Amino acid sequence: MHIAFLDANTDRSAFAARHASEVDKFRALLAPVAPDWRYSDFKVTEGALPASLKGFDGVIVSGSPASVNDAEDWVPGLMATIRKAVDAGVPVFGACFGHQAVAKALGGVVAHNPDGWVLGRVETVNHSPAPWMRDAPATMALNAAHNEQVVTPPPGATVLGGTAQVPNAQLAIGNTVFTTQYHPEITRDFMADLITHLNGEVPAPVLAGAQAALPLSLDDALMARWIAAFFNAN
Repeated sequence: MHIAFLDANTDRSAFAARHASEVDKFRALLAPVAPDWRYSDFKVTEGALPASLKGFDGVIVSGSPASVNDAEDWVPGLMATIRKAVDAGVPVFGACFGHQAVAKALGGVVAHNPDGWVLGRVETVNHSPAPWMRDAPATMALNAAHNEQVVTPPPGATVLGGTAQVPNAQLAIGNTVFTTQYHPEITRDFMADLITHLNGEVPAPVLAGAQAALPLSLDDALMARWIAAFFNAN
């Protein structure tokens, strides 16, 4: 499997430099279930995009502190690449910003969370699991870090799961689009450092809740299996 990895991370801070790159986070997440996959990393914020999707078996769109509604000059190119992939039948997975970018590129609407920041461990209801979500539990726990969400899914999308606060948290379109508002690639250590990094930007009660949830279990390995099953089914 050869994946075109579209890295949308705009963070160039010392915090970001202390941690793995976006592609390496996903490589580590997926290594136990897809050890032989190859990733071509495109820094889309610097204008790097695949000239062609021929030869790629899938696309992953990363998270980012940027907003899909920003008037940044790199965003339209990312959106166009997402649409090209979908039009060509190349399977696309997106996480957090990637979830929002795919939704907006395909006609959905992204806006600020009505209740503000969502940070740390979130339990989501899997009310309509896709075929690749085998053995889906009623709820699953993943890390989150966002203050925007998909408020209107794109035409033809199925809402796979969500919460009262974020109802459109996981989406699919047919068998070739799978997105999540969450961050299965974020480790506990990264989240702990992120909580500190966001001090002063995120309300103190949200930070405290995220800190308190750090010892609790996450379903990252389950999501990794679903991501691999999604791509392998295409």
